Amino acid sequence: MSTHKQLVLSGMQPTNTLHLGNYLGALKNWVRMQNEMPCLFCVVDMHAITQDVGYGRRKELTDATREVAAAYIAAGVDPERTPIFNQAQVPEHAELAWIFNCVARLGWLDRMTQFKEKSGKHKERASVGLYTYPVLMAADILVYKATHVPVGEDQKQHLELSRDIAQKFNNDFQAPDFFPLPEPVITGPATRVMSLRDGTKKMSKSDESDYSRINLTDDADAIAQKIRKAKTDPDPLPDAKKGLEGRPEAENLINIYAALSDQSVDATVAQFAGQQFSGFKNALADLAVARLTPIAAEMRRLLADPGEIDRVLKSGADRARALAAPVMAEVKKLVGFIA
Repeated sequence: MSTHKQLVLSGMQPTNTLHLGNYLGALKNWVRMQNEMPCLFCVVDMHAITQDVGYGRRKELTDATREVAAAYIAAGVDPERTPIFNQAQVPEHAELAWIFNCVARLGWLDRMTQFKEKSGKHKERASVGLYTYPVLMAADILVYKATHVPVGEDQKQHLELSRDIAQKFNNDFQAPDFFPLPEPVITGPATRVMSLRDGTKKMSKSDESDYSRINLTDDADAIAQKIRKAKTDPDPLPDAKKGLEGRPEAENLINIYAALSDQSVDATVAQFAGQQFSGFKNALADLAVARLTPIAAEMRRLLADPGEIDRVLKSGADRARALAAPVMAEVKKLVGFIA
């Protein structure tokens, strides 16, 4: 039986522009979770340099870090109650990651499918940081002894590795239950939002077509136009959820409506049963505009004062370090470091 107090840790990389999938798959749920248990929300800027780093990227990384922090706040995360910070301001993440590099085993990392996907055919050219990315993720979580982590499908394997590392550290240093074994938080409908141009592919920041996604910075006209141009099929909407099978575009749009309206997929299908997509898309566009344009407006307001965002990040980092530093002191003592 674990004795650890409940704590949620989650974060996003500051790369490109956040989109509807980030909002429905993460941010919307974070806002709810902060009312249910203590949370920490991090902008994982150290992870962001695992694939693309250099002098020319400095300003892009800085700007993207501020933009992601602004999105957290605009979506409803309250920085007064819930620390928002960037990884690089809390050096304990890197300290614990090195110790975990020495606890984790090569065989474990060799099984990580995301490295294979991201490194492609030329893994010898990939950075060591990309290979050890899951170890840093484990440190992100465990340096706070976080017990719950909201994860998407593509991060479940990494969370399992975090549990393995925690268990091995506890065993190696004869410290039962020192680190918790973090649990995944599975969220509701539309946690995996798909492309508006291809319902079989995940909505992505890296997709060449801007019409494949709704960016959190899009204005009302852009949101409505993208939804009306979204790919569909010729049949009317079904009268039961089972009728969405084999219709990925229809299923995606129904899931998006359900998540934005805080109702079940079954209720959404019943609401629009038998209708043509033209009418449904108008309703979805109106709903999306109503829900998303206030977020975009608040992001613009926040980004107009980067100094204020930096103050929020610094304050959040100070509060995060107050939690991480005692854990690292205990870790060093267990390992045998003189500190």
